[in-house]
Amino acid sequence: MKYTRLGRAGAQVSRIALGTMNMGPVIGEEESFAILDAARESGVNFIDTADVYGGPPWGSEPGQTEALVGRWISARGVRDEIVLATKVYEAMGAGPNDRGLSSLHIRRAVEASLQRLQTDRIDLYQMHHIDRRVPVDEVLDAFTRLRDQGKILYLGSSNFAGWNIAQYQEVAAATRRAPLVTEQSVYSLANRMVELEVAPAAAAYGMGLLPWSPLAGGQLAGVLRKADTSRSDASRLGGRRERVERYERFADERGVDPAVLGIAWLLHQPVVTAPIVGPRRMQHLTSALAALDVQLDAADLAALDEIWPGPGGQAPEAYAW
Repeated sequence: MKYTRLGRAGAQVSRIALGTMNMGPVIGEEESFAILDAARESGVNFIDTADVYGGPPWGSEPGQTEALVGRWISARGVRDEIVLATKVYEAMGAGPNDRGLSSLHIRRAVEASLQRLQTDRIDLYQMHHIDRRVPVDEVLDAFTRLRDQGKILYLGSSNFAGWNIAQYQEVAAATRRAPLVTEQSVYSLANRMVELEVAPAAAAYGMGLLPWSPLAGGQLAGVLRKADTSRSDASRLGGRRERVERYERFADERGVDPAVLGIAWLLHQPVVTAPIVGPRRMQHLTSALAALDVQLDAADLAALDEIWPGPGGQAPEAYAW
C-alpha cells in the first residue's frame, strides 16, 4: 500500500479510500465485512461513509451503513488503525431541522453518527453539500466547536464549487476557525469539470481531492466487454460509445484492465489524495488496489487526454484567454 497526507493535514491515509455506500442496502453484512477485512489486510486505512447512506435512493433506512461500519470496527477492534470519514447534510428525518448545515442539525447529527459508528471521534467530518441557506460563520462555528471538543479532528467539504472552497477557507483563516483539509467531488476521466475551478482551488489551499464515482458509473470499467451489455451501463453510453471503445482498445494495448486504468489515471493527478472506491463485489476492490502498481508516462497521459479531453484547462483560460 502507498500512503500520503490527508490533504493539508498531517494524518497519513492510503492512496485508495474504501467507500461504503453500497454496504447495507446493496450488499449484506457478511459480504461487507469480507470486503472491509480484505481492504484492511491490503493496507487500506481510509474508510469513507455518510450518515444518510442506507436511505433513499440506496435503501429505506438512513444510517444503516454507518451502523454496519460501526459493528465491523467494534468486532475487529481496529478503531485506532483507520482514518474514519463520514458526512453530514442530507435529510435524516422528516423534520425541518433534520437536514442541512445549521448548527442545530450538525450538533444532533454528529452525536447520532458517533453512536452508530461506535466511536468517540470522527477523523474527517465532511459537509456532504454546500448549504446556501446557512451563514458560513454559523457552519464553521459548529464544526470548530466539535473539533475543540475532540469529537472531530479534521473538516472536509464535498460537492463544493471552487468559490465555495475559497469562501470557507478565507473565513476560517480570518477568524481562526477550522479550515477545510479535503474536498470530495465527482471526478474521473469521463467527468473532468472539476479541473475548471474546484481542483485549482483545492490545490491553492493545500487541500486533497477525494474523487467519488472514479469510474464514471461504470463507463470506465470495461462496460462494452461485459456479457450483460444489454442491461448494463452500455445502454446509457449514448454519444460516448465511440470514446469508450477507444478507451478500452487503449487499455488492451497497455495490457491493463479498463477499471484499473481509470483509477490509475486519477492517482497520477497531483491534487488527488485518494479515489473513493465503493465496491459491490470483492473484484472491484481488487481492481482498485491493482491501480497502485500502474505507471503512466507522459505519452500515456496525452493519449488518455485525447480520448477523454478535459475542459481545456482551468478557468478562465479554458473559455477565454
